[in-house]
Amino acid sequence: MKVDFAKLDRAFTPECLVVVGGNPHALWLRDQRKFSGRLYSVQINPETIKDIESAGIKNYTSLLDVPESIDLVIMSAPRSAALKVLEDCIKRDVAAAHYFTAGFSETGTGEGIELERQLTEMAEKANFHLIGPNCMGIYNPKISLGQIVWEYSGYVAPVGLISQSGTHTTTLGQQAHLQGVDICKAVSFGNGIVLDSPDYLEYFCHDPEVKVIGMYLEGVKDGRRFLRVLKEVSAQKPVVVWKGGRTEEGERAIASHTGSLAVSQAVWDAAIKQCGAVSVYSLEELIDTLKALLYLPPVRGNRVGIAGGSGGQSVAIADTFAEEGLHLPLLEPESYEELATFLTLIGGGYRNPIDTGSQSRSKIKQIMEIFDRDENIDNLVLLTGARWGMTETPRIDIDTMGEIKEQSSKPVMAVVAFSTPEEMQGAREATRLFQEKGVPAFPSIERGARALKNALDYYRYKNSA
Repeated sequence: MKVDFAKLDRAFTPECLVVVGGNPHALWLRDQRKFSGRLYSVQINPETIKDIESAGIKNYTSLLDVPESIDLVIMSAPRSAALKVLEDCIKRDVAAAHYFTAGFSETGTGEGIELERQLTEMAEKANFHLIGPNCMGIYNPKISLGQIVWEYSGYVAPVGLISQSGTHTTTLGQQAHLQGVDICKAVSFGNGIVLDSPDYLEYFCHDPEVKVIGMYLEGVKDGRRFLRVLKEVSAQKPVVVWKGGRTEEGERAIASHTGSLAVSQAVWDAAIKQCGAVSVYSLEELIDTLKALLYLPPVRGNRVGIAGGSGGQSVAIADTFAEEGLHLPLLEPESYEELATFLTLIGGGYRNPIDTGSQSRSKIKQIMEIFDRDENIDNLVLLTGARWGMTETPRIDIDTMGEIKEQSSKPVMAVVAFSTPEEMQGAREATRLFQEKGVPAFPSIERGARALKNALDYYRYKNSA
């Protein structure tokens, strides 16, 4: 199938949206209530039609009767209507259709497999852009389209998300939001019988709104094409891939979820690395790595300067970063001489990590400026914390690191620690404020170290290619 990016543009930014099946109290009509374009319904049940029209949505009993050009159809009717709805979409020259409807090859039944074969054959013959089936489809917050719409406001990050799993798409969006990253476009493609992951990769590569791409995959149909496209896209934009089904049990779950063929994790990791993309192993690592690649300048080296933690944390910090292949080197003698003019060894220490002890956090800026000038340091990291309502400490640190970010060419990041639910709320607010100043912030040393290393691996490969 030849993908028409103009039609995908219409699908991701529709002006006319039609929901086939459903009612105003269920998922697909209910959650388009804020859609900024024109919304229509196709429903044949008389009782349901009354509810739809009382909700202010115009209903038609056939897709063929909708009186204007249609950009996107959301199909939520039973699978028995799948072929008829597709036939009508093709007749109306609809740009694309998202099939939420399930019950195809993922069931493992002869009936489901045969129906999917017919659906695929019909769509491919017409070069029709079918998303799914068995998926949550397209999400675009600018126009309040799709998924279970996440209530975003303000800044939306230039992050595109491609996922076989609808649940993961929604959860990733919600968790990324809590980590201060709001995704600009996403697609859940389920069984991917017509449009597959390489198609969305190519589309996001050409989309100027998307700067970094995240993926959750359970398998690929055409491995050669996927790797070729992944390599081409990774040379232009960072791509982070989380692969499901790393175990035998996971492979069985995949078969019944999207019907995908599983791939050995070792083979997968090697192939992804050779393409210049980044493999990750959890939802959290995917979000953290996207964040690092989004906010940090190119990461050139593995030497890290850290300040702000307590003396008791130093060993754990050093171990954590070293285990990720990062290094906490000694500073140049000139740096220690300068540190000695305003730091003491009482209640703290300053080899690396540097502990300010009970001394004022106002010294953080001077320490970071020394890191910035030191030839032994490639990356600057601040450890801080937060309390409910935000204390003066993180506010000072946020302003300080924002200034350092502006003046330094080195990657600058923060770790905002918390230990209680109340502190977690403060940490989320601090994370958001750090990132408003362009400084990525992470909830733990471990997550920050892993994200930094993943970003380093991406840039190392890109520079060596």
